[in-house]
Amino acid sequence: MDLLNTLVDKGLRRELPSREEALAVLATSDDDLLDVVAAAGKVRRHWFGRRVKLNYLVNLKSGLCPEDCSYCSQRLGSTTGILKYTWLKPDDASKAAAAGLAGGAKRVCLVASGRGPTDRDVDRVAGTIKAIKEQNEGVEVCACLGLLSDGQAERLREAGADAYNHNLNTSEGTYGEITTTHTYADRVDTVTKAHAAGLSACSGLIAGMGESDEDLVDVVYALRELDPDSVPVNFLIPVEGTPLAKEWNLTPQRCLRILAMVRFVCPDVEVRIAGGREVHLRTMQPLALHLANSIFLGDYLTTEGQAGKADLEMIADAGFEVEGTGQVTLPEHRANAGGGGCGSTAETACGSHEGAGCGSHEGAGVCGSAPAASTPAASTPPVGEPRTDLVAVRRRGAGTDLAPNA
Repeated sequence: MDLLNTLVDKGLRRELPSREEALAVLATSDDDLLDVVAAAGKVRRHWFGRRVKLNYLVNLKSGLCPEDCSYCSQRLGSTTGILKYTWLKPDDASKAAAAGLAGGAKRVCLVASGRGPTDRDVDRVAGTIKAIKEQNEGVEVCACLGLLSDGQAERLREAGADAYNHNLNTSEGTYGEITTTHTYADRVDTVTKAHAAGLSACSGLIAGMGESDEDLVDVVYALRELDPDSVPVNFLIPVEGTPLAKEWNLTPQRCLRILAMVRFVCPDVEVRIAGGREVHLRTMQPLALHLANSIFLGDYLTTEGQAGKADLEMIADAGFEVEGTGQVTLPEHRANAGGGGCGSTAETACGSHEGAGCGSHEGAGVCGSAPAASTPAASTPPVGEPRTDLVAVRRRGAGTDLAPNA
């Protein structure tokens, strides 16, 4: 297919595809899907080999968010029944992080619900970062705390944070339909502040909220212009109790096409499969590893994810390898560009929204969740029906007395 040959050539040269080419990827047929994956896979392997970076979320403060993001289970007035708790103590957060690091993660993403941190909150997170780094040698830390005020990004950098996540989520043209308590420009401003402070910027999107192909291309092109080191791609988890609970618009094939489009537009950037991979990609998750070079390990902010052991087995069975702590994530030209980039010794990347999410959507607090082991096969809905059986509220790990999934 001439389109795919052109896109591979452009990806290897880091040349921006045209909007028409990006839209054409999303419009390809299921018959051409494996060709699309193979083409985008060439670009992925050129810049990242067969390495898969593992990231681990720690929800420092869950629920009770004053923002009205339609996709989020932690939003104002949420009736989703998620865990609700105030700030974890630094030692508790460090213990939670240690579980993910023991499972193979090299990056910890510290997330807190809310519009944005107060100066006291920044001090609190600074203490948590210090505790994690003192107790876990070589760990990378990304903070995801919402909208930043002047000077806060610099303070987080001084405290030892390597990266900051704040997702654009959707196109500027449709942002007001998703959230009314802050603006698209507010989000761009926070990503810009993180960049300027020398933090590695992480910013991504949520697909499946009823947006058009044009909206998806708009937000990915906007992300390319912002030039984050990491782009998390979240797939909406339509959680009961949120305004988007009935938006089951994604198929595994659609998700793969979206990931391929993102890879072609952002060829040398860490592309992470974030929230919703278990729910929407399901058994096609291994194919997505040919497009993205990063995933979250274990559970998400407010929902359960695939078992950490299953994640590791999937990576190995698909012929990929877990990226080690001594390996640089980003290609040399980005890692050496400064700013603590994702892939320099202080790499980056985290993407998840959730009120203030980090790297992982959290539409349900986003993120995907695997069915409980006890779910009977007979309960699986017919083909094409919403897979509500794959969405489970997190009841373990941070904020509970139960061991985390890592």
